[in-house]
Amino acid sequence: MHSYVKFCIALIFALSLPLFAQKERDSLTQTILHEDGAFWDAYNRCDVEKMSQFFWPDIEFYHDKGGPTIGLGPFTETLKTGLCGKLNFRLRREEAPETSKVFPLQKNGVTYGAVLSGEHYFYINDSGKPEYRDGMAKFFHVWMLKNGKWKMARVVSYDHHEAPYENKRKEVTLAPEVLERYVGKYNGSHSGSIDITRSDNQLILALSGNKFVLHPESENVFFSTERDLTFEFLKEGAQVSRMIVRERGSITEELKAE
Repeated sequence: MHSYVKFCIALIFALSLPLFAQKERDSLTQTILHEDGAFWDAYNRCDVEKMSQFFWPDIEFYHDKGGPTIGLGPFTETLKTGLCGKLNFRLRREEAPETSKVFPLQKNGVTYGAVLSGEHYFYINDSGKPEYRDGMAKFFHVWMLKNGKWKMARVVSYDHHEAPYENKRKEVTLAPEVLERYVGKYNGSHSGSIDITRSDNQLILALSGNKFVLHPESENVFFSTERDLTFEFLKEGAQVSRMIVRERGSITEELKAE
């Protein structure tokens, strides 16, 4: 009986180890994501003093476009003069949903650090213009636990590239006779000759052998779902005379109807 009791106790203890390990990992994940969220909140507000509190003095930051920055002093100075150096320009970071993952770093079963990896988007706020999503990247952060405090010791920011366009415009339905008004050729100093045709209930823009669907936002304004472009058709009298092309709200070209 005595041996049987010892066996049962050992079995219960062994079965409880995975549960304990999972709880410990869940707690670690919650802690790191909480610290990460607090850091990015300071980042989005360009609070350099607050941001610097999340890094150890020997921080090493590696950027695939901007190169390495070693040490907290140079890193903080880069934040002040670069990211937060322009009064009317700000970057806003947003996590790509469900990409952040936390992995424990241990020695002899004791957690001394953690790796946080994932992907994120960056939005540009420039001189009061509408915010737009500019790019995305991957990140790899090494968090170290020292004297009961979690801070980042290594940061790798890589694979920066253009983010997929995030269309927020709503399409309306126009009658075929309305679409027909805009069919024709348009000429501009930059794009040259552009053909606008109609296919059933759609306008098609043809340029240099490529075709793009123009989606109506109003009776005379159309948009692209691939980039932040709008096309406004203007009349002189009863005839359409011009097409104004805007990117992110700014005029990029004015084309005249033939």
